[in-house]
Amino acid sequence: MKESGSTRNQILVLLKTKGPLTVSDMAEHLGVTEMAVRRHLNTLERDQLVTSQLLRQSMGRPTSQYFLTEKSEEFFPKNYHTFTLDLLEDLEERHGEEIIEELFRSREKRLTETYQDRFKGLNLRERVEELAKLQDSKGYMVKWEENDQDSFTLIEYNCPIAQVANRYNQACSCELNWFRRLLDAEVEQYTCKAKGGQNCIYYIRPKAEQEA
Repeated sequence: MKESGSTRNQILVLLKTKGPLTVSDMAEHLGVTEMAVRRHLNTLERDQLVTSQLLRQSMGRPTSQYFLTEKSEEFFPKNYHTFTLDLLEDLEERHGEEIIEELFRSREKRLTETYQDRFKGLNLRERVEELAKLQDSKGYMVKWEENDQDSFTLIEYNCPIAQVANRYNQACSCELNWFRRLLDAEVEQYTCKAKGGQNCIYYIRPKAEQEA
């Protein structure tokens, strides 16, 4: 891959993981000149992969922030075929919404059974790390961090099933439920890409002790 192409890819990944950034922000992260960043942004804007918005500051001149367009989603990993939505919609039309609920419940059960052995014997921190590795291998672009009081935050910067999740939120519920089962922990979803969030963010903590 040519260096220029590689830098453009780095800019796309940077905007995906860091959110809207200015030219100076990107130059600092990538270790290149602002002129070089602007040159690549011109190409990305021409290809309709990024767009800009004027950012007014309390001091100094306004500057532009750059962010990804919907078209840029084609650049990031996707592990499903477009006919999936057609199949689900046909099933819903023929058999009603209950069949969709049943399909996602079956998927949740299958995912839990498929991966549960990988989580046996691990403490919560190790289970969170294992889940992050698992989801990252599927193209979710995952980052996790340990908070205070034995709690954790897990962030998914990409959603390989975004189009399905946008139409059928059951996909998100399915993911949340099998996270809870594999981690054997309390898991709350703070933001969801399918519901307008920039990323899917999960807060994880040990289960509350059962009262006697």
